[in-house]
Amino acid sequence: MAATIAIVVLVLLAALLGFAATRPDTFRVQRSASIKAPPQRILAFIDDFHNWTAWSPWEKLDPALKRTYSGAASGKGAVYEWEGNRKAGQGRMEIMEATPARTVIQLDFLKPFEAHNTVDFVLEPRGDATDVTWTMNGKNNFMGKLMSVFINMDRLVGRDFEAGLANLKAAAEG
Repeated sequence: MAATIAIVVLVLLAALLGFAATRPDTFRVQRSASIKAPPQRILAFIDDFHNWTAWSPWEKLDPALKRTYSGAASGKGAVYEWEGNRKAGQGRMEIMEATPARTVIQLDFLKPFEAHNTVDFVLEPRGDATDVTWTMNGKNNFMGKLMSVFINMDRLVGRDFEAGLANLKAAAEG
C-alpha cells in the first residue's frame, strides 16, 4: 500500500514538473490608463526616480526602505537601488532609454528572488489627456514556469500596475 501511494505521488510530481516545463519561456504584464495631463508632466514622475515615492505601489511596502540614487539625476542613466523587508525585497532599476514618448527601464530583482526584467512606459497624447501604458517583460526560468502553474503573474503584478497608474494619475492631475 505504501509503495502504491509513493508511486502515485511520484507520477503526480512528474506530471506537474512536465506540465511546468511546457509553460511559456517569457511573460508580459501590461496595463494602461488615461491621465488628464500633458506627457511632460507625467514623464517627470517616471524619469526621476526621486518622484516614484509619490506613486509607485511598492514604495510603501516598507516604511524603513533604504533607497540609493546614482548616475544621472533623471532620464537615461538614472539608477535607483532599494533594500527593504521581505515584502519590498532588494533590487535595482536603471533607465536605459528616455524620450518624451517612452522610458525603458532595466529592472533587476535581487531578493527575495532573482529576476531580470524590462519595463516600458509609453506615453501617447490624446487631446487634453495622455494614454500611459506600463509594460513589464521577462524570461521564465524553470522556477518561474513552476510558479506560474500556481500563480497568475498577470493578475498578481497587474493589480500593482493598476494601483500604480491610479496613483500616477492622482499625482499628475493634482
